[in-house]
Amino acid sequence: MTDMMDKQETAAVDTAALQTEGGAPKVMSKNDVDSVAKRQRVVKIFVQIGLYAFLIIMAIAVLFPFYWMLISSVKTVDEYNATVPTLWPQQFKWSNYGAAFAADGLNLGRLFLNTCIVGIVSTILSLIITVLSAYAFARLEFKGKNVLFAALLATMMIPGELFTITNYITISDFGWNNTFTVLIVPFLVSVFYIYLLRQNFLQIPNELYLAAKVDGSSDIKYLWRVMIPMSAPTLISITILKMMGAWNSYVWPNLVANDELHRLITVGLRGFFTTETGMPDYPAQMAAVVLVTLPLLLVFLFFRKYIMRGVSRSGLKG
Repeated sequence: MTDMMDKQETAAVDTAALQTEGGAPKVMSKNDVDSVAKRQRVVKIFVQIGLYAFLIIMAIAVLFPFYWMLISSVKTVDEYNATVPTLWPQQFKWSNYGAAFAADGLNLGRLFLNTCIVGIVSTILSLIITVLSAYAFARLEFKGKNVLFAALLATMMIPGELFTITNYITISDFGWNNTFTVLIVPFLVSVFYIYLLRQNFLQIPNELYLAAKVDGSSDIKYLWRVMIPMSAPTLISITILKMMGAWNSYVWPNLVANDELHRLITVGLRGFFTTETGMPDYPAQMAAVVLVTLPLLLVFLFFRKYIMRGVSRSGLKG
């Protein structure tokens, strides 16, 4: 970005050095050229200052909720409920993390297990469906392929909340309430993930597919040995995003599976943290939220480059 701005500055100086007066070019003096160059440098400095100031403000806006969650998890109940909020705990209460595991009626281990089961199983099944669908739309030829793909993309324009009532009626007719099936099956297909992977598959030269067919390779073998390894960054990003989505889901699990055996951790953290006087114990609840958020945070920190690489590569073709 700096090199581009330097080139623009040089071009501006060269342009300013030649002025037309009555149709004849006029060469500016050295002082005029230096003045233009200095003005360009000042403008560039102010642009960079404004850019970094904007980025810092946006970073603070994004990171402040996490900071508030962390400091609230070690506050006392009285300090948390104080009229004037404090940006730094006056007294650190680390026992809130122990209270997160010892809350009455809350089995944190069971909630973690349920969430892991739903997240892992739904991620694996969703990957299989996404890979096969994306391969069909990218490489196979069949009647109505473009129309079907356009219809799938059109469903992305419909808010997911509109399907809640119809999905609930359907699973109730099937008798799936309070089962792991109802937490996994309705969200196995993601049009966005299919589109993302299809765009990545389209970047792979078609000559490889034709050569594989000449050698007698089947479509499944070509998919497994060629396309999946070459699309590994996108598949990794889809895996992480799908796992995070299953881990963070709240509305649907709270609606269809709110019993103790199938309750997920996002649902289970509500309503179990109270003080001896019956008031909500928000610091202990914040401590539990920190414990729940920590695995996702670590996953993002270690695999963020795969997410960025997979998403960026899927938007390019050539």
